[in-house]
Order: sequence, then structure tokens, then C-alpha cells
Amino acid sequence: MQTTSSDRAGSGRVLGVDYGDRRVGLALSDPLAIAARPLMTLERGSRQHDMERFRAIVREHEVVRIVVGLPLDMDGTAGRRASLTRTFIDRLREATTVPVEAWDERLTTVQAERVLISGDVSRARRKRVIDQVAAVILLQSWLDARQTGHGA
Repeated sequence: MQTTSSDRAGSGRVLGVDYGDRRVGLALSDPLAIAARPLMTLERGSRQHDMERFRAIVREHEVVRIVVGLPLDMDGTAGRRASLTRTFIDRLREATTVPVEAWDERLTTVQAERVLISGDVSRARRKRVIDQVAAVILLQSWLDARQTGHGA
């Protein structure tokens, strides 16, 4: 992927990723990297198939950066889940041509569940969209921190 002036200026679409054992929630920012919206939930497949899908998503949506939620323990330490996620991040870095970074996602799934319950979303529908909502929450927190100078 060619670097454009918008890449250097810090704008362009950012892909938020909520990585899970069975599903991966995806969120996408607007082209100015201000607001996040749900994109889709991917059912995990083979490693090769998953990476091919990420390459296609990056191309299709002109993604300039990927932010992956890092599930740290409540005390800030990295447990087994964080280790698995770091391995996934390394694979994304090898498979794509855009920067990939980790972002603390503690409690995003809990927040997503609360948002969906407060919106009176049925249990069946919550199960289908919770990963996307968690991806939106983590991506929006990254975008907000970047805007205020407290993050990336």
C-alpha cells in the first residue's frame, strides 16, 4: 500500500479489531479517523483464510492502520489471553502492509453488553453483534485518545 499525505497527517480509515477464539469483531473509522462504526463479525477459520480476509478488508476499505484490543488483566498484567492476542497481532503485521498496534481493551465486552442491554437488544441479537460493539468501543477510545493527545 502506498503512503499518502493523509497517512502522514494521521487521517485515514482505522480498523478496530476485537479478537476472540471463535469470532472477531470489526469496527471501522470514518476517513478522518474521528468516529467508529460497526463493520462486521468474522467467524474464525484457518489462519491463512483469516489473514486473507484481513488483507481484503484492508484493501476494500482503504485502511491505513489496524488497532487490536489487548485484553490485559485488571491489574494491567498480560495473561494467557493477551499472549494469544499478541501472536495474532504479529500475524496481522506479517500479513498486511499497514501499521498494527495493540490498545488496552479492558472491560470493552462488559461495556458492549451494557450498551446492548440498555438498548433492549434481544439476547440472540446481542450474541451476534457484541463483538462488533466491543470493537467500536475500543476503536473509539483509541480515536478519542489520539485526538486529545493521550494515546497513540
